[in-house]
Amino acid sequence: MASLKEVKTRINSVQSTRKITSAMKMVASAKLHKAQGAIEHMLPYQRQLNKILRNFLSGDLSIESPYMSEREVKRVAIVLFSSNSSLCGAFNANVIKMFLHTVGEYRKLGQDNILIYPIGRKVEEAVKKMGFFPKGSYQQLSDKPTYQEASALAEHLMELFVSKEVDRVELIYHHFKSMGVQELVREKYLPIDLTYIEQEQEEEKQAVNDYIVEPSVEQFIADLIPTVLCQKIFTAAVDSNASEHAARTLAMQVATDNANELIQDLTKQYNKGRQQAITNELLDIIGGSMK
Repeated sequence: MASLKEVKTRINSVQSTRKITSAMKMVASAKLHKAQGAIEHMLPYQRQLNKILRNFLSGDLSIESPYMSEREVKRVAIVLFSSNSSLCGAFNANVIKMFLHTVGEYRKLGQDNILIYPIGRKVEEAVKKMGFFPKGSYQQLSDKPTYQEASALAEHLMELFVSKEVDRVELIYHHFKSMGVQELVREKYLPIDLTYIEQEQEEEKQAVNDYIVEPSVEQFIADLIPTVLCQKIFTAAVDSNASEHAARTLAMQVATDNANELIQDLTKQYNKGRQQAITNELLDIIGGSMK
């Protein structure tokens, strides 16, 4: 059985850990609140883009775009979104697990034909350990997503696809649904499938397509698609960032709760040991006085 001094030392140690996890939870919660605000400000713009695109596509137009070109996949690019730091539960581990599954599907192409774009230090380190050479470092985009950096990456990916240096681009990231739910998503980024546009609320489906477009609808759509693709990368970055803070908030909450339970158990153990030590001393005193 541990001595009273050892138990007291453990209690102090766990209390110190609890202070750290509690503080980290508060910081992550504040960052999550900020990230949620960014999502709320971004969603109206994204929905309006999708609404405009959906309205034009509903007119049975024959749209041709280099970003829609379906061809045999000989070279693929994979964009992974993770965090720069740990202590966020299984957040990064799930991304890496999905990445391994995806690479397994494209293993027949050869490692040189699988281009990896890691967003975040954790997944960047994991990719290097697996023997891949990341195509750049995007740790800033993971920590503080900006549209400028996201659009620069999107334009680079679009250039690779149009020049036929890659035949498909996929994204792996966490979609933020709520504080307790972050859904891991793997989706095709390029070629874009314009027949699938996320449907909004029922009243938005009845919008009137009364637009005057110059110089032509085809040219407008050709200019709109790159904007939608740039917005998609930014959306994935913001989604992943919010999911990271939500996962860390929950992880630190669980750690704090576990610390509280452990402190209670150790305190009981300490009190029992102290009571037993006092009882033994009393028995020794009584025994000595009776001699």
